[in-house]
Amino acid sequence: MRHFLDFEKPLAELEGKIEELRRTTDAGGIDVAEEVGRLSDKAEKLLSATYAKLTPWQKTQVARHPDRPKCLDYVRALIEDFTPLAGDRAFADDAAVVGGMGRFRGRAVMVLGTEKGTDTESRVRHNFGMARPEGYRKARRLMELAGRFGLPVLSFVDTAGAFPGIEAEARGRAEAIARSIEACLDAPVPMVSTIIGEGGSGGAIALAAADRVLMLEHSIYSVISPEGCASILWRDAAQASTAADALKLTAQDLSRLALIDAVVAEPLGGAHRDAAAAIAAVGDKVAECLEPLLALDSGTLRARRREKFLEMGRNGVA
Repeated sequence: MRHFLDFEKPLAELEGKIEELRRTTDAGGIDVAEEVGRLSDKAEKLLSATYAKLTPWQKTQVARHPDRPKCLDYVRALIEDFTPLAGDRAFADDAAVVGGMGRFRGRAVMVLGTEKGTDTESRVRHNFGMARPEGYRKARRLMELAGRFGLPVLSFVDTAGAFPGIEAEARGRAEAIARSIEACLDAPVPMVSTIIGEGGSGGAIALAAADRVLMLEHSIYSVISPEGCASILWRDAAQASTAADALKLTAQDLSRLALIDAVVAEPLGGAHRDAAAAIAAVGDKVAECLEPLLALDSGTLRARRREKFLEMGRNGVA
């Protein structure tokens, strides 16, 4: 059963009528093809009009859509011979961060990502994509491994942020995130990161301080969630939509600010309506961005990556 967001209610009613008419046709043999066609055209126009003028808060809802393809969906579709690697070699394995080696369009790569899960059981197992310190230490370990074997790194980010629990603080969450960012910046191999849903705070940057940072059209990337920002500034999480406007968290805002490198178009109505097409578009853009990076030596890669992020600070947009 398709899940509709609050602002999609008129569309939900239209599609409900279309489905009801189709069931009528199946049950009684009544020909309602003309009416179904008319309503389908109307629904497509409404869908197009709705998604052409989404507010930042509505984009946030789309980025969090439960049916949106997750990290492992991208891995299964884009990476051949994927071999998962587990553990930080110090404390435990964190299922919120997935990683391993595989082949992307024939080339050996290291893959990293934050996985939210798709149902109740998997969401609990992956801790809703909120990594603990050991998750970021695993990411760092795998990036260093990629450097030793000359494997480009591809990361797929979808997290509300790092896990905020007391045990995460006790095990050095801030240090683990900082070390993971350091590993991104110091990697001697090309790194391409894609924000496929939410890119929340340091929990996202830890896997996205890359040579090329891509964002899906309706994904978000910000220093804090709109709800968290609203709770701090207005002491009222209900002000989340106002905070979303102020945070400049959409792909379009971040592209204008030169904080990301490219926006990947989504199918009409969002990636959740045609996951295969969205994943294929990401694969094509990742391949396009990766190809020129492969020709650069490690020293040049590091120098360009350093300059890229320093330039953001000099421009005062970070």
